[in-house]
Amino acid sequence: MLKQGDITLRALQLSDKKQFAKLINNKNILNNLRDHIPYPYSEKDAEQFFAYIDNNDAEQVFAIEFRGNLCGVVSLTLQKDVHKHSAEIGYWLGEAFWANGIATKAISLITDFGFTKLGLKRIYAIVFENNIASMRALEKNGYQQEGVLKKAIQKNAKLLDEYRFYKLNL
Repeated sequence: MLKQGDITLRALQLSDKKQFAKLINNKNILNNLRDHIPYPYSEKDAEQFFAYIDNNDAEQVFAIEFRGNLCGVVSLTLQKDVHKHSAEIGYWLGEAFWANGIATKAISLITDFGFTKLGLKRIYAIVFENNIASMRALEKNGYQQEGVLKKAIQKNAKLLDEYRFYKLNL
């Protein structure tokens, strides 16, 4: 368990499935996530995701709690082969929890975890062009924009730019 102020990162539990499904079953959240996440999102989908992360060492996934309430998820996806010193950070928050500084603190906690506990040298993020709040949360944590891949993402039948951010621990 990792903690900073009102924010706690902890393991997801099967008892989270109802709240997890309720939070992520929102187009405003899914508009900024990859298409492999189903919509509508059911408790059965949550159970399958929890089973997947329980059996996948490359995914370091944490529930984000705000004042004791599950409000989202943050993760590190460990890379392989020549990229084994790197991980991709991912996160989402339930819409009711936006604009409270929660993502910024969750990014801080998991970045520290990745560098100190996992020995990572590089953590990077992929952000869709319209997700300015996510870009700001990364920048507040010392992540730097690495580049923009023009029209690299197709989401909701639109081509979007992909912003890449990184942070090093050398």
